[in-house]
Amino acid sequence: MNPFRPRTHGPLSLQTRLMAAVTGFVSLILVVIAIATSVVLGNVLNGRLQDELSAASKSLARAAAGNALVGKTVPDAESLWAGQTGVPTGTLVMVVSDTGAVTGSYVNPDRVAQDLGETQLRQVITALNEQRYQEEVGGLGSYQLAHQSVVIPGTPRSFEVVTGLPRASVEAQITTLFSMIALTTIGGLILLALSTAITIRVALRPLREVAATANRVANQPLDRGDVSITERVPAAEADPRTETGLVGAALNTLLDHVDASLAVRQRNEERMRQFVADASHELRTPLSSIRGYSELSLRALSTSSAPEDPATASAHTALERIQAQSLRMTSLVEDLLLLARLEEGRELSLSTVDLSRLAIEGVEDARPTAPEHEWAIDVPEEPVELIGDIGRLQQVVANLLANARTHTPAGTRITIAVATDGDDAVLRVHDDGPGIDPAVRDELFSRFARGDRSRNRATGGSGLGLSITKAIVDGHGGTISVQSAPGDTAFTVRLPRVPRAQPTGAPNPPLPAPQADRERPAEGGHEMTRTVGGH
Repeated sequence: MNPFRPRTHGPLSLQTRLMAAVTGFVSLILVVIAIATSVVLGNVLNGRLQDELSAASKSLARAAAGNALVGKTVPDAESLWAGQTGVPTGTLVMVVSDTGAVTGSYVNPDRVAQDLGETQLRQVITALNEQRYQEEVGGLGSYQLAHQSVVIPGTPRSFEVVTGLPRASVEAQITTLFSMIALTTIGGLILLALSTAITIRVALRPLREVAATANRVANQPLDRGDVSITERVPAAEADPRTETGLVGAALNTLLDHVDASLAVRQRNEERMRQFVADASHELRTPLSSIRGYSELSLRALSTSSAPEDPATASAHTALERIQAQSLRMTSLVEDLLLLARLEEGRELSLSTVDLSRLAIEGVEDARPTAPEHEWAIDVPEEPVELIGDIGRLQQVVANLLANARTHTPAGTRITIAVATDGDDAVLRVHDDGPGIDPAVRDELFSRFARGDRSRNRATGGSGLGLSITKAIVDGHGGTISVQSAPGDTAFTVRLPRVPRAQPTGAPNPPLPAPQADRERPAEGGHEMTRTVGGH
């Protein structure tokens, strides 16, 4: 696996996309509201702190001005606390004289004024010089600062009164507020996702029922046999008053129409099948009569007193043609009658069948008809037995071998192989002839399908052989397939060794146990895994 190859992901489901869209938009809205709320409330708390700082600064500046008026000099910071009541813990005050002298103190947790250290004083002065009114004072935390100038009455001197209030309470309130908003937003998003998932799942349930119904219908074999579509979307999920229910109702209507059309098709096929069976049955009698009378007439001409007479010879030739064509017509009628009966599920008499023996006998019968072909057999040592109709399976083998023989030139190698695959018996007829024309490959098993479009009698029969073969295989619950390329054509028949679905009224005898003294074919049979015959 290439780690640098980009991964491809399938499309997301409608439910996933709806949940992502709803949750995403609502999340964005909630986050914006949370941020806006935090900013507004933070500004309100900061504004309130600034108002408290402004009031405290003015009060301390007035006290400093009073003390300066009394002494005509710059007071120290500690003297400003006299007369101050209700001062919050942590309040900071500094006095900066015009000569650069600095004094400062703050209200400690014991409500006692405590002097500021040199480092703390320097931090505050530096922040004010840089116009920073929020500063971290060493050991005391963050402070909001303000300063006011005071002129000593009657003198040219002045000084600065610096006031600071701790930001700890405001920051704690903002942190608590933001945490509550964040937790509330996350909890709301979780509840939103759950409620959205449940709502969408319930809303899309009719669509899932539609998909499930469509899948069940799609898995039904609608191309053959007695077909009836009974699957429908449940009425509770096909309410046309809702959008999704309307889809279910439309599908039910469509299935009703399709079911009615299939019923009509089935009736027409049954009528046609019955017509073919009746017509074939009725034609057998006149064809037998024609063949019988032609044979009698030929005998009469053969024993006539003037066999060399031209008229007699001409009549003899005509009667031979009549007899040959009546035989051909009889074979066609018999094939049509057999096909009609097979499609009705009749004409199968089940018993234990040795497929290996059938393959060997089929090659033995086919070899004299095409000695110019090369014949080969590949069967296992042990018999491959199954439950089936021995006569019809013989016909399958004969049809496949005849098809390979007819449509391949002299010298072609034709191989018939028998094997087992799990619970199935597999029969394979392979040849290395020119292959099958792709234009007719898809319709090989249809009635009257022929590889030779010209319908030359030298290259094929009626075109019913493979359709009869398929009908016999289908009647046994098996499958037949073909793969073809120039020099490599193979017909593969898979038959269940024990029928999966018995035809109506057919017996189901058990497979007999293998016996040590089982008969073997007279000419090699199962004693050889491969028998090869040549020209």
